[in-house]
Amino acid sequence: MNNRFRVGVVGVSTERGWGTTAHIPALRALSDVFETAGVANTSLASAKAAAAAFGIPRAFENVAALVASPDIDIVAVTVKVPHHREVVTAALEAGKHVYCEWPLGNGLAEAIELAELARQRKVRAVVGTQATASPEVELVREMVANGYVGDVLSSTYLGSGPTWGDEVTRGDSYAMDARNGATMLSIIGGHALAAVQSVLGPVDEVEGVVSQRRKTVRIVGTGDSIPMQTHDHVMLNAVLKSGAPLSLELRGGLPRGTRLLWEINGTLGDLRMTATNDQVPVINITPLRVEAGQRGEQGYRDVEVAKSRDFDFVDTGFARNVAAIYRQMAEDLIHGTSTAPDFDDAVALHKVIDAIERSDQTRMRVRID
Repeated sequence: MNNRFRVGVVGVSTERGWGTTAHIPALRALSDVFETAGVANTSLASAKAAAAAFGIPRAFENVAALVASPDIDIVAVTVKVPHHREVVTAALEAGKHVYCEWPLGNGLAEAIELAELARQRKVRAVVGTQATASPEVELVREMVANGYVGDVLSSTYLGSGPTWGDEVTRGDSYAMDARNGATMLSIIGGHALAAVQSVLGPVDEVEGVVSQRRKTVRIVGTGDSIPMQTHDHVMLNAVLKSGAPLSLELRGGLPRGTRLLWEINGTLGDLRMTATNDQVPVINITPLRVEAGQRGEQGYRDVEVAKSRDFDFVDTGFARNVAAIYRQMAEDLIHGTSTAPDFDDAVALHKVIDAIERSDQTRMRVRID
């Protein structure tokens, strides 16, 4: 197409970070519909360095200058969670479409505020719950919808949170303080629950236990220790609106045993999903091995998963599912549809996270509002 959507990315490092490893290659892979038109960081020097490193035509002095530019159509927000509210608000107030990484806000109240502002401004506001666009999750969703497992009897999810183990990078150390909103429950749990709900329907009520067992964590490369002021374990019993029970457990770090396992058990058959990359066993990033078996069959068989369409990078890259959300966003903007997860979807997911936290605090079962 001649008129591509011009994206301004907030938060691109020359060395690391989700904007660098996922958003930049995703946008490059979708050059038919997107142009990476600008970047803004915490300083103009940092923005210029990123622009030079990735061939981005314009470096902005700050976020205010980027969102005010008539040369930007979409603002991609890839900064740390505590800054989401400020950057997203500025973009929405300027009338820009937004792609904000998950979590949308530092807690439910911020998410509700941003979703309301997006409705007022009548823009497309997308949240990066990329697992919902994973080709494996899409396949499983289709199989369940088409009756492969029959009536769902139960689902079990076992996952890992690599960041919340014995070591953490300096860049991710802010996640060691729960007040910053980047917890294992909100990030790893949020992406897992987004996938589960996209396949099996919404959660109705929860009973959760959120625990912290580690007291300190080492900084990678230095050996320095800092306090761990957040949880490193989550256990959840839930009931879906369908009536099916869900059991979910998240363990901090990279345990020696199973690192990612999602099972769906039904009256006619079963589905099983595991990580193909055991070093990044999180459902919004890793490709999944999908296995299936029906009544009368012995064990499981592998189910072939279609490759992501028209992406130039290696199909197993971090950018794969991010690109899928961008593709959905482009099609929504072109055709007026609503296929990409939006801020209202983010609020619904934040409500589940909030209910789990309240259940842990009260030691009571909590129904989702």
